[in-house]
Formats: sequence, structure tokens, C-alpha cells
Amino acid sequence: MKDEKKAILVILSRLLDYPDQTFIDEQSSILSLIKEYLLSDDVQDEVLKRITPLYSMNLKDLQELYVETFDYKERTNLYLTAHELGDSRKRGVALIQLQKLICEVGYEYEGKELADYIPMLLELLAIAPEDEKFINLSRRVAYAINRLLDNLPSGNPYKNAVELLMMNVFEAPGLDEISSLEILREEADLDELPYPLMYR
Repeated sequence: MKDEKKAILVILSRLLDYPDQTFIDEQSSILSLIKEYLLSDDVQDEVLKRITPLYSMNLKDLQELYVETFDYKERTNLYLTAHELGDSRKRGVALIQLQKLICEVGYEYEGKELADYIPMLLELLAIAPEDEKFINLSRRVAYAINRLLDNLPSGNPYKNAVELLMMNVFEAPGLDEISSLEILREEADLDELPYPLMYR
């Protein structure tokens, strides 16, 4: 994978993590990364144009936007296996397999998120070897990012930033690929129970 693509993966891994004071503190590092690794002026300008609105917001408003965008909606969550499998019990096995893959490459994640947390996987793909397992993981993440973009409203500044991944890093999944993954997804059972629950 080219250094330019790796840089964009790292940039988006930071932008898609929950914005706290570290997000603000890392802005200068992100700008340095853009100048050092994005060799084309056009790509630099495009990346800056798409991420600047997020850095322009005050932290409290950005945190509220983040939670509203990614935490409350199933179709725009940041968990790979949720996009692939929905509410299926198979997610547990998929998470174990992902954790094993992460350990195989010697990557240690110190955060509190699950192994399928997309910002972490973006960073992993930036450093992972280009073998079949990680090429497959890259295709899976591309599917989740594509699904995320399909469901983000056009006025949301996160959508403009996330589009950088499909423009510069990932190939859009084909219809057959999308169909094969959507067959596996199970929706949450939100039907009413056949009997009332009593709380005392």
C-alpha cells in the first residue's frame, strides 16, 4: 500500500475516534502528516477542505455531533461486524477471529473498544502486511465504510471526511459483494413480546 493511502487511513482513524482534547492536540500532527505524505497538492487541498470543518467546531458541539452521528443509529455505527452481521449471535465469533488476526500482526490496542472498532481497523490496515487475510479485511472495511456513507446525511461534515477513504484508499464493493454480506445481517427483534412484563 502506498504511503499516501496509509496516511489517509491514519488521518481518518483519528477523525473517527471520539473527539476529546487529544483530537485538538493532534491537529498539528495531522497537518504535518498531510504535508509530508500526501505528495499531490490536489489531494492535500481535498483532504484539508474535508477535515477542516471538523476542526473548526468547538469541542462540545463536535462531541454532540459525533454521538448523534455514530452512537444512536445502527446504520451509521463504527463497528465492522455490526454492519456485516447486525444483531446476529455470529458477531461474537467474528470478534474473536478479528482479535486473533490483530494479535497475529503484533498489534496491541489499548483502547476500550471492541476488536471491530472501525477507527482502530483503519490504523491496523495502515501498518498491516499486504497478505490475503488483510486484503480480505480491507474489503470488509470498505463495505462497512460504503454502507456508512450511504446512510450519513449529506450535510454532515463527517460524511465529507469519510468520503476520502472511498476516493483515495478503498474500492467500492460490487453488487455481488454487497448482496453476499447483506444476506448474513440479522436485524434486531424489536417486536412486542407476546406477554406483558411486570416490574415491581
